[in-house]
Parts: sequence; C-alpha cells; structure tokens
Amino acid sequence: MGVPIVLVHGLRVSGSMWRPQVELLEDEGRVVVVPDLPGHGSRRGEEFSLGTAVDAVLGAIDAVGGRALLVGLSLGGFVSIAAAGAAPGRVAGLVAASCTAKPAQLLAQVYRIPAVLMDRLPDRGAAVNERFHRLTLRDGAAEAVLGGGLAVEAATAVIDAVSEMDVLAALAAYEGPVWLINGARDHFRIHEKQFFDACVDGRLVNVPRAGHMVSLDQPVNFARIVADAADVVSVRERARLEGRGLEPGEG
Repeated sequence: MGVPIVLVHGLRVSGSMWRPQVELLEDEGRVVVVPDLPGHGSRRGEEFSLGTAVDAVLGAIDAVGGRALLVGLSLGGFVSIAAAGAAPGRVAGLVAASCTAKPAQLLAQVYRIPAVLMDRLPDRGAAVNERFHRLTLRDGAAEAVLGGGLAVEAATAVIDAVSEMDVLAALAAYEGPVWLINGARDHFRIHEKQFFDACVDGRLVNVPRAGHMVSLDQPVNFARIVADAADVVSVRERARLEGRGLEPGEG
C-alpha cells in the first residue's frame, strides 16, 4: 500500500481537480485523500487564511495516520510548503507543483488586479473562469476542475494571504525529500533555481508540453511522478521505522 498521499488543490478550484490522479493512483492500491481548503469546494463561504489552510492539510494527514506524502499545485503548493515547514514530522515527502515563483507583492499583482476586475462583474467572473477552463483543458480535465465549483469570491483573500508568505524560509525548514514540478511552458517558473537551492533534499522536474496546470495538461505523467515519489518515500519510511524498531503504522 505504501505511504498515503494527500493532494492539495489550486486557487478557486477544489479537490475535484485531482480526479484523474485519484483514479490512476487508487487503481494501484494507494490511499489518496483530497481535502478542500477553506473558501473552496465543500468549504466555500469559510474565511481563508494561510493558518486555516495549513490546518486543513494537517487534518487530512492526521486522518490517514499522521504522516503522508504531501502534493500541492499552485496555491496548494504554497500551502503544502507552509505545512511541511510548520510540521515536518507529519510530512514524509513533499511534491510542490507550479509554485516556484516568490509570492511577493509585485508578483501578486498578476493575480490581484484580475481578481479585482472580476469582482466587479455580476457573477464575480464565474462565467469567464468556466469558459476559460473549458477552452483550455481537454479530455475531461475541465469537468474535473469544475466539479467542485469555482470559488471566484475567494481569490482576493487568498492572494493577500499568500503574498505575505516567506516561502523560501518555509521550504528550507523542511529537511525531507522534495520534488519541485513545473510545466515546461509555465511562465511562473521564474524563481525555480532559488526554490531548488532552498531545498535540503530537492529535485527539480520540468514536464514537457505542459503549462501551469501541469497535472491537468499531463495527467498520466503527473500521476506517475507522484507515484514514483510515493515509492521513494515509502522505502525511506520503512528504513526509518526499522531503525526505530517499529512496525509500519506505529510511526
């Protein structure tokens, strides 16, 4: 069975975006959970903060035994890095995808200005966002993204919260294995070298023919990367437990 896997979604979407990976990974007998962050999916209407988002992720890890491979994309990547830095003993390994740009105030404008403009529309941009996903995603990916609804109203609070994060310090505080995954066409790869240098035990993978939504552009390839990371982490977990004279599950 191996180490459990917790998948953390991106901005505006929900755990439903991971449908392709959940199906592929569960077919291999892996334990996979997909929590919704505050303000998204089943938790729309809740206030988002980085602290409550980290709590949601750590709660999902606790629900599968207290230690897991943590996988996040975009917003989910930043939240996963924060969770790993805050509670490294509960994160057996970290896959951070599409999040190797420092979320400083200047970069945040790339998201904040469109979010403010969308807020002025009668539906706060829901129709525009849905049309964008349907035009740019294929092979059922749009249905996976839209399955949990689009929390367009959460964008401004999320951007404000994440823009204050010292992501490199959080990444450096985590000593476990890290996989930094980017689509080769993702324009937010701009600081990937700095992120890689901040890792104590890092790997940098660029996925060909994929953009920012790498898990949806290359769903099978991304699932394989996650599965390989889970296998590496599972081997390390067995060695860690044997070194402490424990059986799997005794942590």
